[in-house]
Amino acid sequence: MPDTHTKGERHGCIVCGKLYELYVVYDNVGKFVDCTVMSPGGRVVPYPSRPLVACDHHTAAEVDRAVARVYGKPQDPDD
Repeated sequence: MPDTHTKGERHGCIVCGKLYELYVVYDNVGKFVDCTVMSPGGRVVPYPSRPLVACDHHTAAEVDRAVARVYGKPQDPDD
């Protein structure tokens, strides 16, 4: 496994902007690898190139619309 670096970061919900604390893992060249939400009430939104978070109470449809609005369709991480 390549060297990884973990950082504590604060990110807002992709739908409403509520702030959550995340632990984000980056590889040795700074590429996003994985993350976990440390604050209660939040969940990770799967996105291949950046850490995203959403509140637990937002529906999957709300989250999908917000991600599409802000970032467009996610690209394949192998591209």
